[in-house]
Amino acid sequence: MIAAAAGVLLVTAAVLIGRAVQNADGSLVVHWPPLLASWYPHAGPGTPAAVAVAAAVIAYGPVLAGRLPWRALLATAWAACLAWIFSLAMIDGWGRGIAERLTTKHEYLQVISRFDDIGAALRGFDTHILIGPPGNWPAHVAGHPPGATLTFVLLDRIGLGGGGWAGVWCIVLGGSAVVAALVTVRTLAGEGLARRAAPFLVLAPMAVWTGASADAWFCAVAAWSVALLALATAHRDRPGRAAGAALGSGLLYGLTCYLSYGLTLVALLLLAVLLLTRTARPLPFLLLGAVVVPVAFTLAGFNWWEAYRLLVERYHQGAGGIRPYAYWVWGNLAATTISAGLATVAGLRRAAAGAPTAVRALRTGTTTASGRLGLLALAALLALLVADLSGMSKAETERIWQPFVLWLLPAAALLPRDTRRGWLTAQAVVALLVNHLLWTGW
Repeated sequence: MIAAAAGVLLVTAAVLIGRAVQNADGSLVVHWPPLLASWYPHAGPGTPAAVAVAAAVIAYGPVLAGRLPWRALLATAWAACLAWIFSLAMIDGWGRGIAERLTTKHEYLQVISRFDDIGAALRGFDTHILIGPPGNWPAHVAGHPPGATLTFVLLDRIGLGGGGWAGVWCIVLGGSAVVAALVTVRTLAGEGLARRAAPFLVLAPMAVWTGASADAWFCAVAAWSVALLALATAHRDRPGRAAGAALGSGLLYGLTCYLSYGLTLVALLLLAVLLLTRTARPLPFLLLGAVVVPVAFTLAGFNWWEAYRLLVERYHQGAGGIRPYAYWVWGNLAATTISAGLATVAGLRRAAAGAPTAVRALRTGTTTASGRLGLLALAALLALLVADLSGMSKAETERIWQPFVLWLLPAAALLPRDTRRGWLTAQAVVALLVNHLLWTGW
């Protein structure tokens, strides 16, 4: 409760100080700091469904998570997660909540026609990053490697063009990240903790920004990279399966790096998996898989390093050059507190408290299940803090940091069993209040 109260104080300070700074000089470039949002109390067609989903997960989620067969639990968790994301998005209606999200002037669908010749678009991608030359890319296209935009170009090529299909793609695939997290937690920390974590993964406030955001798609790719590596460490007696899983993990990690520059930090989670399982056997296959996508893009004419150098310059040409680091370096953490929820904050407190013992036990291979789960969550927190300190994530982190926040959520499984429904209620209340009181945008 003290940890949760500290989270509330952090958010309150970020709101009050942020509003004072924004009203004084507008330098935060957001209307409702620390979130990229505007005050807009409203309800919509998704309101009854969102309340019903929340009530059902709070009432029955912990019991079902404990009783369902494992595979049925995975399918149920994915379905419940999708119901939660879709219902929250539909509070704003189909158009504003899903179909139009990825069609605004900053988004990927604005440039689909400029990728008629994909090879030429990749070779010339760097020349359109900076503001100034004619034909510069919209903010989100310039801010990511071309793998992000190519996702929607290829969807369009197979007949799934437009904002509706793009939004559904991001939500459905983004929801699968919950399954990846459950598979990983079960492999590293046991089925019991994975089952306890399931309702918290489903009912995360982060779902407000999962529907419909391309970052949800990035989150899923990164999550399955971590999950496959965890499975590779578990198949030590089946070398073929272990090699295949590690190779798949590397392929997805390589793709992750070409979806978002900042998600190179997912390497810290992959390293954590290897440390927690005390094996390096999957590493050669992981590295082999990880070079495939970079080699393919490089041969196609895209220079990742040059594009990132130009992105840093572009970032400071826009809002990133205006937003004060002194506020956002801690304001980002307030936004993350909203996205992760108070149950996650309380769980992370327990993870941090047990970390010294868990690290000492790791040397001898005697780390407990809860210790391994705590260290996994803290590895994600470390990646998030590195991203924060870099100064390349000033604001909008409630959306951008989904691939890291996902791995913070299972820490709530460390909370006492008899308090789970109370903490789940707190999670649901945060998401419902944000989605009904604010107009979130990106």
